[in-house]
Amino acid sequence: MNMNRTNKRITGSWVALPTPFTEEGTLNLNRFKDLIDFHRIHHTDGLLVLGSAGEASMVSRPEKEKIIEFVVDYAKNRIPLLVGTTGSNTADSLHLTRFAKECGAFGALMLVPAYITPPQEAIYNFFAEIAAQVTIPIAVYNNPTRVGISISPETAIKLSHIESIIALKQAIPQVNQLIEIKKAVEDTFDMLTCDSPTFSIILPNLAIGGSGTANITGNIAPEEFTQLSQPWKAFGDMERSRRLVMDNFDLTKICYSVTNPVVIKAGLNLYGLDVGNPRPPLPALNDTQKKNLKELLDKKGLLDKYTV
Repeated sequence: MNMNRTNKRITGSWVALPTPFTEEGTLNLNRFKDLIDFHRIHHTDGLLVLGSAGEASMVSRPEKEKIIEFVVDYAKNRIPLLVGTTGSNTADSLHLTRFAKECGAFGALMLVPAYITPPQEAIYNFFAEIAAQVTIPIAVYNNPTRVGISISPETAIKLSHIESIIALKQAIPQVNQLIEIKKAVEDTFDMLTCDSPTFSIILPNLAIGGSGTANITGNIAPEEFTQLSQPWKAFGDMERSRRLVMDNFDLTKICYSVTNPVVIKAGLNLYGLDVGNPRPPLPALNDTQKKNLKELLDKKGLLDKYTV
């Protein structure tokens, strides 16, 4: 496979977009244009579509294909975009990944298929088979809270040797695993972390040479997350990231206070981006929660800064 990994780096702030719905709960594809333009204007480095923030498990395969085709076409020459292509099994995942490739996607974001909790050898074989059959950059997403199994450091390191697997997003609290992987892959492979305040792994990952974040809070604080997520090259980079992580810790806490993407959808709606509510059984924010979110956004000056 002739793919120069250095031309496909995943660094900085990659924001996981929610899937916009109408009041009736159907796809609101045109709203993706507004979200993409919003992040381009506010300097987000890249976007993730059809991840957990995109309610991918509650979107049908025909809907996923409509989303992929639409967002890939609109994002071209505007902002890099990774699309979630994991299905319920290998065949379904291959179908979606091939579809993303045919649409011209920058790359695919892939988890272990949920619920089945396969052994590590099967996890490796799943990603390796996709990479062997579809020539597209792949970012592997390790999210054991959602899928029920964690990708071990040994498996992650083995996957990093596959040329088209260019990055790993970690949503785990174990800093020692980040270090173990980073020692093995050095600067040949990008490692990003989620922004969960429970895990608080943004700063440890950047400190060991990590590449940035794949986050949800950047939906409502895009410029702040772009600044705090840049790889460290000088002491000033560390000082900036530390200050911004601390300054926005209250924001990440409220974003993760209800199952993702409930809060970020409410925040974007407050900005006038009108992405709708989550699909049931996920709830919308209640009035008290929405009031607390609005007060925090107002206190931090984000309502004035980002309302469209």
